[in-house]
Amino acid sequence: METTQACACDKLVQEKERHVKVNARDYNDKFSYADNRIKTSKYNMFTFLPINLFEQLQRVANAYFLVLSILQIIPEISSLSWFTTIVPLVMVLVITAVKDATDDYFRHKSDQQVNNRQSQVLIRGSLQNEKWMNVHVGDIIKLENNQFVAADILLLCSSEPYGLCYIETAELDGETNLKVRQALTVTSDLGDITKLIDFDGEVICEPPNNKLDKFTGTLFWRDNKYPLDNEKMLLRGCVLRNTEWCFGMVIFAGLQTKLMQNCGRTKFKRTSIDKLMNTLVLWIFAFLVCMGVILAIGNTIWESLIGRNFQVFLPWDKFQSSAVFSGFLTFWSYIIILNTVVPISLYVSVEVLRLGHSYFINWDRKMYYTQTDTPAEARTTTLNEELGQVEFIFSDKTGTLTQNIMVFSKCSINGRTYGRERYETLLQKKTACVDFSFNPLCDRKFKFYDGSLVEAVKLEDSAVQEFFRLLALCHTVMPEEKTEGNLVYQAQSPDEGALVTAARNFGFVFRARTPETITLCEMGQAVTYQLLAILDFNNVRKRVSVIVRNPQGQIKLYSKGADTIIFDRLDSSSEDLMYTTSEHLNEFAGDGLRTLALAYKDLDEDYFDVWMKKLLFASTVTENREEQLAVLYEEIEWGLKLLGATAVEDKLQEGVPETIACLNLSDIKIWVLTGDKLETAMNIGYSCNMLRDDMNEVFVISGNTLLEVQQQLRSAKEHILGLSRVGSAGDVQKTDVFADDSVFEETIIAEYALVINGHSLAHALEPQLEHVLLDLACLCKTVICCRVTPMQKAQVVELVKRHKRSVTLAIGDGANDVSMIKTAHIGVGISGQEGMQAVLASDYSFAQFRYLQRLLLVHGRWSYFRMCNFLCYFFYKNFAFTLVHFWYGFFCGFSAQTVYDQWFITLFNIVYTSLPVLAMGLFDQDVNDQNSLRYPSLYKPGQQNLLFNKRQFFLCTLQGVATSFLLFFIPYGAFSVMVREDGSHFSDQQAFAVTIATSLVIVVSVQIGLDTHYWTAVNHFFIWGSLTVYFAILFAMQSNGIFGIFPSNFPFIGTARNCLSERSVWLVILLTTVVCVVPCLAVSFLKVDLFPTLTDKVRHLQQSRKKQGPQEQNLRRVRRTSSRRSAYAFSHQQGYGELITSGKNMRMSTVSSARSPGRTTQTTWIENMLKRNNEVSCISDESTGAPESSTRAMQIPKQQDTD
Repeated sequence: METTQACACDKLVQEKERHVKVNARDYNDKFSYADNRIKTSKYNMFTFLPINLFEQLQRVANAYFLVLSILQIIPEISSLSWFTTIVPLVMVLVITAVKDATDDYFRHKSDQQVNNRQSQVLIRGSLQNEKWMNVHVGDIIKLENNQFVAADILLLCSSEPYGLCYIETAELDGETNLKVRQALTVTSDLGDITKLIDFDGEVICEPPNNKLDKFTGTLFWRDNKYPLDNEKMLLRGCVLRNTEWCFGMVIFAGLQTKLMQNCGRTKFKRTSIDKLMNTLVLWIFAFLVCMGVILAIGNTIWESLIGRNFQVFLPWDKFQSSAVFSGFLTFWSYIIILNTVVPISLYVSVEVLRLGHSYFINWDRKMYYTQTDTPAEARTTTLNEELGQVEFIFSDKTGTLTQNIMVFSKCSINGRTYGRERYETLLQKKTACVDFSFNPLCDRKFKFYDGSLVEAVKLEDSAVQEFFRLLALCHTVMPEEKTEGNLVYQAQSPDEGALVTAARNFGFVFRARTPETITLCEMGQAVTYQLLAILDFNNVRKRVSVIVRNPQGQIKLYSKGADTIIFDRLDSSSEDLMYTTSEHLNEFAGDGLRTLALAYKDLDEDYFDVWMKKLLFASTVTENREEQLAVLYEEIEWGLKLLGATAVEDKLQEGVPETIACLNLSDIKIWVLTGDKLETAMNIGYSCNMLRDDMNEVFVISGNTLLEVQQQLRSAKEHILGLSRVGSAGDVQKTDVFADDSVFEETIIAEYALVINGHSLAHALEPQLEHVLLDLACLCKTVICCRVTPMQKAQVVELVKRHKRSVTLAIGDGANDVSMIKTAHIGVGISGQEGMQAVLASDYSFAQFRYLQRLLLVHGRWSYFRMCNFLCYFFYKNFAFTLVHFWYGFFCGFSAQTVYDQWFITLFNIVYTSLPVLAMGLFDQDVNDQNSLRYPSLYKPGQQNLLFNKRQFFLCTLQGVATSFLLFFIPYGAFSVMVREDGSHFSDQQAFAVTIATSLVIVVSVQIGLDTHYWTAVNHFFIWGSLTVYFAILFAMQSNGIFGIFPSNFPFIGTARNCLSERSVWLVILLTTVVCVVPCLAVSFLKVDLFPTLTDKVRHLQQSRKKQGPQEQNLRRVRRTSSRRSAYAFSHQQGYGELITSGKNMRMSTVSSARSPGRTTQTTWIENMLKRNNEVSCISDESTGAPESSTRAMQIPKQQDTD
């Protein structure tokens, strides 16, 4: 997709307005508009090397090592060869450059693929095939069915009646339902080439921008002006559907199209470990400078007191005039020698580990969703360990916690409810699915569980029939009937489609529509209604109405919308029915259903004629058109008669309550940020067990002014702080009791919850109140923000990021979640019903909310654990390796002489010790995935940053310093008294160096073996292989053959043979290894035995009992009585009403009868619920006196894949 590519466009000259003449390239070229070529690549053949090197040297580490390399070239201060730093640096630069070049190659390839697509362009009187990159602003291009739109074009004409065409906008907004675009009436008949050649119009419009849903412009043609809006535009990235052909005029091209204007850069995200590493590197550099200063002072003193006595034997160089200057040079020499405390290989290894951890996420079959063939995907490689430290999760509701698949579940008609029974009764009595075989046009996937409603339809109950007639007529759905009886509805929202499908199954089938008519099949009979007007939906009206004339000549208005809106417009005769229906709505709300109220009105012919004239006049005015139409709509929608209400279920995704319960036990706070209204959000909260009846208090903040919100927030905070002092002791005791038992018993009861609506949130986010809001929210177990805008979602996330030192994660599935996904430390996108916008903006993506549990508790915890162990070991081994030079300085006159062979210094980090630590960082695990899920408390050390922090860094460096001390002084002491087997002394520095080097490699190899918790064949191979490679290279480099070829580079000829053939040397190596390793081994043993952590206990249990899946908590579904509500206003956008009533609607369909194909079986929500009920037995006896009450929990067998 083009939207996945990083936008590399430069800012073009700012336009105030755009002038475009059709078929006039010379005129349009004067304005230097962008051509249609896109470029998302960063380099070309000539710029790659300089730009890539410049970018890499922007990193402090690379620049640091480059400076060191330059210092090593200066012979007066360097006692190491240049290759000890240059070789590793070049390797890092080359590896990174290859990676960048590969990425850019694929961007080049993608650019070429897009730019070389073919398009038919009208040039010099004929259609010619041109590449997309050669299309210019003002050109007329022809599109054919299923083709991508090449640029942002103004629709001129099409093969459909009235200049209509249908497009799919999945590339832009992720929506797969078809949308309608319509050309101007004056251009809709330009379908002939000769007419298009003579077309000489000019468009003056807005400059390029990123607003996908807005366009303003004017077409000047034949001395007339015609207004243009977004309904006349086809944007780049759309696909033409169900339209044979269309012609359009290019308005924006290339990087100036709305699609490319929306491909802004994502903020660079860094982990907390990255930030800590920067601090630690500064500390290490300061430590390095201190060592350099100490050794430089030592050199100055030594040269002053002792060194001057050797000037006859070791004369100073000409430029070396004093002992102080000698100390100055020594300082820089030791900076070079000791720089390996922060080796460049550390940064390479970290990136390799992160890449490996990302692949483990991509390859996890337990996060693969088979129904949509969607695997989990790590879209970034830099945040894996951050997944193990999350403290706040900000979640969308619709499509994230719920499926965003609407099911017609219940209804209230004329004071009687129909639909499935109450949840509790249903657990004991299974209701058969209604048989719709009487209806040959029914949707075989539709399920309903109350046969009395079908009987009422068959008995021709007037209220019931009018109810479904309204559902079949009052909407802006567009039907498509490709084959006989095979109806497909293109609806703007799942709610709308669910209601029309319900009417279809109950015998009122919406078959076709023309600009003037709607055709239904009512109980097998075709009935055509004259469509007189559509009073379309918007977020202010919160209702939609249609006015139709039935075959008997009666004019009727049918309306549906939010219950509060409809009830305010009812006739007094419906008052009693309104109260009854209101009670039903409250009951539906308690079940977490989305509701609408339905009403109708009989219109007088004369009154309607007068009103229609007013409507036609208001439709043609240019100023305040929307306001005048709204007044007319309001006028005719009074005095309605209530029919009833619908209740649509937005199903929870599988495993949502269990996932939320498990994450809560990990001390992760979950905040729900949703656009739904308060009652809807609260009832989903109860369904998910985020809200529970046994909570101490649920605070609802709904103030309309700043003072009201301030008072509500402060009183809630005071209430919590006042009561918490009383109950804190009991809470501590409860935690102790359940600490070692099943993790789902650790925190069964949440204490407080906060629910705040969007209007109040706007006040609460003001600077003077944001701290009070944050303090109160953090005292609550659950926070739900309802009716929030996308910007408010991002503001809430930013508030927590700014004032809490906590890692935040945002998860959503729609375009309205993109802002918070980009704002949070970690963004997770769910590929659901709302398209791919959230996925494209995310760092990680998968198909189901329940996979978040495994992403955090398994992959996140493992990544954090592995990275921390890797860093601790890496710093330990490099301090042990490097500081030997520091101790040696006191015995070599502070002359900056190295202990080791230069090749050993070069190869230690990139060959001898690189692979074992990588294996540990990739594959190590303290407990397996089943126990990681079963014991969510194992996640807490990551949140508290316990495994790698400044204290842990100090301890591992202290161990490294102590090891370096032992590595030097044990062989030093031994060599001072040790003799060879032939009686001669070990007097050469080369044998001393080989002994220390060999001891070092063995010690760090043994240490990594002790630090490894989970052994694989790879670990064994790398550890033993590294030791083997060390000895092979050691003997090879000190052999006669290599000395004969490179005598100046390999002067340690024969040292390894002579030294390692002595048994006393091996005894020294053994002694050094034991003394270095045993203290650490003893401390680790005593720590586990005397002060075991939860991880230690679980590892012990893991060895002694069978692996089990996560045990689920006793989650009792709470039915909450709540006020009535409607979700209608939150699941719709502006409808197709204006297009339909303009008389230029969709093409006509032939209405004919069809035989019903064979029925297919499908698992229903009731069957799934009953199946779960067989697996889950809820606690019914909560008496505190029962001794078993604390242990009687829902018995859930091991779930497949531990999800």
